[in-house]
This record gives sequence, C-alpha cells and structure tokens, in this order.
Amino acid sequence: MDQIEIVWRKFKKSGAKKLRDQLIVEYMPLVKYVAGRLAVGLPPSVQIDDLIGSGTMGLMTAVNRYDPGRDNKFSTFAISRIRGAMLDELRSMDWVPRSVRRKARQLEDAYSKIEARKGCAASDEEVASEMSIEMRDYFHLLEDVRGATLLSLDEQCSSDDGNSPTKIHDTVQDHNQVDPVAVLEVQKMRKVVDGSLDMLPERERLVLILYYYEEMTLKEIGSILGVSESRVSQIHTKAISRLRAKLRPNQEVLVSARHEHQAIAKVGNARERSKRAYAREALGIA
Repeated sequence: MDQIEIVWRKFKKSGAKKLRDQLIVEYMPLVKYVAGRLAVGLPPSVQIDDLIGSGTMGLMTAVNRYDPGRDNKFSTFAISRIRGAMLDELRSMDWVPRSVRRKARQLEDAYSKIEARKGCAASDEEVASEMSIEMRDYFHLLEDVRGATLLSLDEQCSSDDGNSPTKIHDTVQDHNQVDPVAVLEVQKMRKVVDGSLDMLPERERLVLILYYYEEMTLKEIGSILGVSESRVSQIHTKAISRLRAKLRPNQEVLVSARHEHQAIAKVGNARERSKRAYAREALGIA
C-alpha cells in the first residue's frame, strides 16, 4: 500500500481537514490539466486562474465524495467533477456572444442541409456556397465560432421541461460505471454519438477521437497530423459543427434514454436508489 492510499484510508475514516488538504495538493495537477485543455480557444477575457479556481472547488467535492473502495480510479472520478465545475463557471460568465451562437447554428444548419441532400460529407466549398459567403469569410467564420465549439460536446440535451440534463460529453468517456441502469443509458447515447462520428470525414473523426477519447492537446494532435495547432483547431470546429448537425435529429433518442433511466430509478428500495444516485453523480447526470 503506497502513501497516498494510506492518506485516503485515514481521511475517509476521520474526515480530518489536514488530510483532505493533503489530498487536494496531491491531485491539484488534475485541475491544471483540465484548465489547460479548456482554455484553448477561449477569449482573453476568460482567465485560466478563474478556471483553476472553480476547478479546485470541483476537486474538493470529488475528494469528499470519492469512495476508495470502488474500482474506478480517483483521477477518472475527479476529472468529471473538475470539468463540470469549470463549465458551470464558464456558463455563468456567458462569455459566448449571442452573435457567435447564431453563427455557429447557421454553420450547423448548412452542414445539415447539404449532407441531407448528398448523403455524404459536405466540403468547405459547398458549405460556403450554401451560406452565400466567400471562402475567405468561411474560414473567418470557423475562427469566430472556434471558442464556442471547443466546449460543445458538453452542451446539455434536456427534455422539454429543461430538467435533468444529460451531457453529451459523458458518452465519450469511460467513468467506470457500476450501476447497470446508468451503463444502459450511456450506452444508448454512446451508440448515437459513435454512429455520428463514423459518418465524419476521416481527419475530422481522428481529431475528435484524439482530443476527447485520448485527451490529447491540439498541439499534440498537430504534431501527429503534421499540421499547425491552429489548423487542428479549425478541423475541430468543422468536426463539432458537423457532429452537432448530425446529432440534432437524434435528440429524442438521447432524451428518451434519460427518461427511461429516471423511470427505472424510481423502482427498488432506498439502498438501491442510493447506489443509482451515486452512479448518476459520478456520470455528471443531474
């Protein structure tokens, strides 16, 4: 048993603040890691220190709620909470201008219309033509909406009442779920997302896989592809816009999976409901 495991055991037994602080210091690099990934493409008005501050609160929550007796690693459990806390902070800042959101939606609409007609991926030239803009303006548009799309896999799929949102990003990460009901829900959503990923152009699909599944930075991906970081960012923006356009018709599938989860969650005794609640919390599902 290594030293950190001993600290975990003592902390869970005593709840001592000194031990909690020791764990927070130990895992603080996780906060800086997530902040660094999210900071790429954000405007100068968003300070990385703000992300680190909110992420630290997420880390504290993770330390308090983590159960070392379970198989899942703390880093996996914590990153979900750290990232969620940072995203909540970004949403509260409402840093994406309405005009940028509108442009992003127009870009998605263009992809959706062209690919519905063709049955295959739309080219840059076709999208620019659909939007009645010059190629130069099209590439400027990609730059404008870049920051919004960097976080777009964390947008929420909500029901009509806006309650109990499920984050699409949860479908592309393995949180070592222990609850079969929670696993079923995420598997259904993952099937929808994976099916949409398979329809993307090869390079765009690769960028998303490396960024979200392998958690590589844009710079690292650029080194692999032999292109600049800004070019990877551009590819990412196109991939996300195309993916969101493909996911939009499947919104009902994502929401119905969550509704099924909620219905099953009402069945069983208090102990079983507690287990499911823990699994939903670990998944970042309200």
